[in-house]
Amino acid sequence: MIPTEVASRAGPLTLEDLVDLALRNSPVTRAAWAQARAAAATYGAERGSWFPTVSGQFDATRLKTAGTQGRTAVSQTVYGPTVNLTWLLFGFGRGPAVTAAREGLIEANWTHNAAIQDVVLGVGRAYYQYSSLRSLVFASRTSLNEAETNLAAAEERRRVGVATISDVLQARTSVEQARLVLEQSEGDLAAAKGGVAVAAGFPVNLAIEVDSLADAAPIGRMTAEVDSLIASARQGRPDLAAADAAVAQARAQARVAAAARLPSLTAAGSTGRSYLNTVVGGRNTYSASVGLSLPMFNGFTWEFDARAAKARADAVEARADQLWRVAELEVFTAYFALRTATERVRTAEALLAAADQAAAAARGRYRAGVGSLLELLTAENVLAGARAQRIQARFAWRTSLLQLAHDAGLLESDGRPKITVVPDTSR
Repeated sequence: MIPTEVASRAGPLTLEDLVDLALRNSPVTRAAWAQARAAAATYGAERGSWFPTVSGQFDATRLKTAGTQGRTAVSQTVYGPTVNLTWLLFGFGRGPAVTAAREGLIEANWTHNAAIQDVVLGVGRAYYQYSSLRSLVFASRTSLNEAETNLAAAEERRRVGVATISDVLQARTSVEQARLVLEQSEGDLAAAKGGVAVAAGFPVNLAIEVDSLADAAPIGRMTAEVDSLIASARQGRPDLAAADAAVAQARAQARVAAAARLPSLTAAGSTGRSYLNTVVGGRNTYSASVGLSLPMFNGFTWEFDARAAKARADAVEARADQLWRVAELEVFTAYFALRTATERVRTAEALLAAADQAAAAARGRYRAGVGSLLELLTAENVLAGARAQRIQARFAWRTSLLQLAHDAGLLESDGRPKITVVPDTSR
């Protein structure tokens, strides 16, 4: 089911591959693209009001007059083609109607771009979640191996008489706990793999392989300030541009409703050729007219329709303003979430280094016979937790960076954020 040009590439799928697949196959992007095409067709249809309407017609009529007062009954067959033309020469609502359709097309296009951004964000989240859970499985297997090593050491010490059955049971309990954590991690990893397939627009059980390059890019601090990111959101977020187009469309529709009670000028004409079965040859016919339509009164319906359209436009504008405020808050929140995630990564790295040293020291003391098994198990439990926290912190940092790029309108279509990050080389 994967396209040949993607499936033939050497190695597992990268983030760029997954984004490419998602943009091709995601129902979200397909639906948004269909809406954009429908809006384009609507705009084209509305532009047709600038041109005349021409229709062809062919009529055939059989007539028979009654014979009365000494007159002879007459039968006739009249037939022939006719071409009719109608043209709205001037109407106050025609221009605003075309403008409304054009703004609707612009809104649909921006909405499609926003759907692309959402899909890229979803793929990035699924990709990094799968990568982090794969790292967590690896860390859980390491913890299980360490627990099994401790169990073997406890059994050996009991065999030589320097440990009790309590130490063996504690070590065996630690092994089962580590195995339980590993099984849970493997189940979460399998579910995350299905999440990657769905995010890429495929069935959940599609067998795909994902690369292990999620941690290749360095983690560091961003250089952009929150004010510049908010300004970028105002300029680059497609959903905000779509909201502006929706306001322009609603204003144009209000002008269409207001123009319903204004006059319009129409031209009409027809030409044809009629044939009679009683006359040799045909006769040409034609008609032409110019009409001025002046709406007078319809129970104030036109006036109330205009008021309703204006009120709807005001509501659309208010929702657009609210969307702007929400966008600013999203950028503000994501900015400080990324800063917090950056510090969390630094702290998790320090915690892992300290826990690794503490576990090594406890392991050496236990093997030398001067430390207790409880001390060793406690240190290794802390180490296992530090490994998991490091993985979670790095996952949180990468997804926070994606979210900030998405909220600021700086997320590339290949999944890369356009936010400068200075790598942290101090650790």
